[in-house]
Amino acid sequence: MRMRLRQAAVSAAFAAAVMFVLTGVAGANVALTRVSTDPFTNPTSQHATEVEPDTFAHHGTVVATFQVGRFFGGGASDTGFVRSADGGATWGAPGFVHLTFNSGGSGPYERVSDPSVAYDARHGVWLISSLPLLPDISSPTVLVNRSTDDGVTWGPPISIPPPVSNSVDLDKNWTVCDNHAVSPFYGHCYTQFDNFGDGDRMLVSTSTDGGLTWSTPIQPPGHDKGLGGQPVVQPTGRVVVPYLALNNAISAFYSDDGGLSWSRAVKVSGAHVHDAAGGLRSGPLPTAEIAANGTVYVAWQDCRFRPHCGSNDIVFSKSSDGVSWSDPARIPIDDVTSGADHFIPGLAVDPATSGSNTHLALTYYFYPDAGCAGGCQLDVGFISSPDAGAHWGAPVQLAGPMTLAQIAQTSQGPMVGDYISTSFSGATATTVFAVGIPPTTLPFDEAMYAPTSPLPVATAAGATRMASSRGVVASADGVRTGAIRRR
Repeated sequence: MRMRLRQAAVSAAFAAAVMFVLTGVAGANVALTRVSTDPFTNPTSQHATEVEPDTFAHHGTVVATFQVGRFFGGGASDTGFVRSADGGATWGAPGFVHLTFNSGGSGPYERVSDPSVAYDARHGVWLISSLPLLPDISSPTVLVNRSTDDGVTWGPPISIPPPVSNSVDLDKNWTVCDNHAVSPFYGHCYTQFDNFGDGDRMLVSTSTDGGLTWSTPIQPPGHDKGLGGQPVVQPTGRVVVPYLALNNAISAFYSDDGGLSWSRAVKVSGAHVHDAAGGLRSGPLPTAEIAANGTVYVAWQDCRFRPHCGSNDIVFSKSSDGVSWSDPARIPIDDVTSGADHFIPGLAVDPATSGSNTHLALTYYFYPDAGCAGGCQLDVGFISSPDAGAHWGAPVQLAGPMTLAQIAQTSQGPMVGDYISTSFSGATATTVFAVGIPPTTLPFDEAMYAPTSPLPVATAAGATRMASSRGVVASADGVRTGAIRRR
């Protein structure tokens, strides 16, 4: 059944309801603002659920996008968005781009997944890319919505051309733009995704006109396979794409000609993963950002530093060229004997900082007890570094605990997202993340929240926790090989 919900009606009904401040969500240590709530009522997906946010910040504006109304078998009723005009200090009413017939769209798509947001400074355009799903749960294209009024309103979707392949079923899109005025490819935007129908082959499409048109996707010459690529752009115009390869590794490839061609992939590091208790949906998908001098930072969950890989830390590696990478270093959220488990990281790098003064900020989910004795207690944490990850401040609990029954249920486990995101706007970081609380009238109450005040970076005096680069892997679950679908 098609639910014809008009944007004006949705905004009027929910603007007052969602924009309230909580002094703590289920025990959080900071005040949070609920920035969006699932408004849809189609009976085929789970309400009220919102999952898997991405954020991007530019010139004081922050835009977050996320899935709304999660389906058990993949995708959601729509792609949602919310905007802050003051670096995350306050948020406007949520909006919905209406890409499916469940959310009032007129096209053939039943569901949509994997939203990603970017800004094209040369053309003054915000972009949200999403993965639409037909009723048979296949995805023939990636859709891109454009905003030319600083993220306030969004135009109709534009389809990226399908790849040249006998079988097209796309997954895990991510969009970035070259915003370096000194770059020869200033104003180029890149959307990376994989073709699940072709064994998770990695692909990239390029736009040079603010997302109006996109090139036919091309693949690296090594025919590399994986998922979860997050492209970043250096001031030289080099585009580096870290991703999760199917050979138990974080890998990366790059382009030096504006996306006309791509290099063979190189290995960043092996990926050693402890499966989170309770069947929670998580994995070592990378989160990547770039400093002002072009240094690429990539982080993922990894159990190499824990005895017998008994739980995950968040680790990171960095590179000046996307080819040679540092040994993974452990972010010291707690001691390796703490018994905690950390996963689903969202890394931010302050784009105004570089070298030994690079500011890093990380949002992540965690279990205080990896074994979930007495039931899994899911929390959200935040930690930051003022010196390129050499030292870290004390971690802060942002939300939790929540139970796994309070978040969307999927065929791959309870879900808050395969990824989350953190962004710098000015000197402070902001983040948007999914939190489940006890429901009242609907089966769920899992919505999007942001810190009421943007989060400062730890000072040099307060950053005393030292990162470690010596792993103690005795055994590791590893990454399962073969084609992977993570919608």
